[in-house]
Amino acid sequence: MRFVVFGGAGDMGSRAVRELARTPGVAQVTVADRDLEAARSVATAAAEEAAPGCRVVAEAVDILAPGAAAQLMAAHDVAVGAAGPFYLLEELLVRAAIEARRPYISLCDDHDAARRVLDLDEPARKAGVTILTGLGWTPGLTNLCVRHAAQRMDRVEAAHIAWAGSSADSRGWAVVLHTMHIFSGTVTSFAGGRWEEVPAGTGAERVEFPPPLGAVTVFHVGHPEPVTLPRFLPGLQEVRLKGGLSEPALNRLAVTFGRWGLMATHRRRQRLGAVLKPLLPLLERVGAPSRPASGLVVRVRGRVGDQVVERSYRAAAPMASLTAVPLALGALWMAQGRIEGPGVLAPEAPGGPDPEAFFQELAERGVAVDREP
Repeated sequence: MRFVVFGGAGDMGSRAVRELARTPGVAQVTVADRDLEAARSVATAAAEEAAPGCRVVAEAVDILAPGAAAQLMAAHDVAVGAAGPFYLLEELLVRAAIEARRPYISLCDDHDAARRVLDLDEPARKAGVTILTGLGWTPGLTNLCVRHAAQRMDRVEAAHIAWAGSSADSRGWAVVLHTMHIFSGTVTSFAGGRWEEVPAGTGAERVEFPPPLGAVTVFHVGHPEPVTLPRFLPGLQEVRLKGGLSEPALNRLAVTFGRWGLMATHRRRQRLGAVLKPLLPLLERVGAPSRPASGLVVRVRGRVGDQVVERSYRAAAPMASLTAVPLALGALWMAQGRIEGPGVLAPEAPGGPDPEAFFQELAERGVAVDREP
């Protein structure tokens, strides 16, 4: 099995590289990044803990250069997308995978990017290519929680998803741009069986997350779950997605800057991010949890017979573990033929990972999702 990880030198990509490289049966992991020196550093470190027979190599790649990503994909069995921000790069990588006729799996966590990629389902099917977009923490684990619950109900009706992330858990430039993007403009939600656009940063709600996070205020933000879940689980009448930062000062700034329109375009995000990024270590100290962590709380309501039932799911861990380990495991499943296409899938789609088996293998890799009942 040969994998190429785009954005492999980043916070999430490098963790996925390590997870893949130390899995028996993997022959090669290519760390593909625009920063060749950083890619070489990641490759060297991953090679030290790689399983016997696995090569870890570095390649420079410019995803924006026509044909570059497709050429690199063609030399591998599975392409892995950890290069952000996804509102800029996901569609390009999916088109490259279709061109190269190689399966592709990603962390895509931007609602607008997910919508554009779903529109490529027909070209992917014609090319015989399987695309799995958004298999990380959120989206990813959150989607699988909803599907897991739906499989245990006669009818699934509503999914309420909340996530809390710590800025100190990942200070990568793509994460900064993504956070500013999802707190700006209007974002997708789903209520009354219909998609709707709501202002980002509204609907404040206090949610209790597993330790060490505790209570965090979350808001409507632009993630893909409300875009994909009603499409692949058609009985749903409501999908509410809210997220927030565990550092209160940064949470307030994200909401305020979004309302002022300071993060409305990529150029504005770049300018504001360049000012804020050096200040993050100071701002993160204000009211932050005892140690950096990220988490999810998912509540799913439905019916078994005439009885209303609810299932809940919780998880908390370092962001790289919650995000990159599911990505790596999904890439392995794809290479093993355990994800069925072709076409563009989200994690909860028919043909996607079986949630129970996936959760069990994740637990073996140190990522646990608690379920009730």
